Amino acid sequence: MPEPQDTREPSGPPGPEGMRAAVANYVTALHRAYVAQADTFPPAVRGRMPLLATGAAVRVAAVGVRNLHLLATREDLGPLRGQEVELTGELPGLSWTLRFYDPVVVPALGLIDESVAPGYGEVKHALGLSTVIYHVVAQPGSGLTPHHAGHVGSGLASGHSSAARDFDTIRSRVRGRERLVDELVGAATAGLPRAQALLARAIAPRDEAVAALADSPDPDPDAVRKALLASLGGRRDWTPRPPAERPR
Repeated sequence: MPEPQDTREPSGPPGPEGMRAAVANYVTALHRAYVAQADTFPPAVRGRMPLLATGAAVRVAAVGVRNLHLLATREDLGPLRGQEVELTGELPGLSWTLRFYDPVVVPALGLIDESVAPGYGEVKHALGLSTVIYHVVAQPGSGLTPHHAGHVGSGLASGHSSAARDFDTIRSRVRGRERLVDELVGAATAGLPRAQALLARAIAPRDEAVAALADSPDPDPDAVRKALLASLGGRRDWTPRPPAERPR
């Protein structure tokens, strides 16, 4: 009698193609959750959300160091070179390319030490990126599940929509400084926290909380936006204070 055949799938970590497929599925699930959450917002809010704003394809870089980094950007990553691999993805209202990098493709990545914490800035610098729409760190393997990606995508969409509404409120309350708010929105979309803090101080130069964030070497963008909004009356209904009467 013939020997029985073992039809079980081989165990162990997936090969490069399997890992790329897992990352691609994760990115698709993240974007699907983002779009689904965005569909619950008014059209104009959706139109200002960074992943959906221009209608042009987003470029996503999957970077493998000790952690897996996913960076979405509008910047051009140039033509494919050497061992670079690129996949494409599309959902209604959102399309993207997904390119893979590791220390073999970008040697500078091999110099990044992530033994203590993810090297967000170092990875961004190694790719030569100056602006990102999102920068997510995931653990290869158990962290690359559609369930986890769905939470990340929904959270990103909620944060982006909240920021859009806050910026609209801020803009409505700073007569004569609207152009500064427009620059602030651009800095937020580009992922430039220091620029956001400095612009916030230019908009509200007398607010102590905003000034403290502007003086910080690493200001949190959400904290900057919230402090600026609070300095202008917060999210509640608000009317400007009348100018002080001049003494007679």
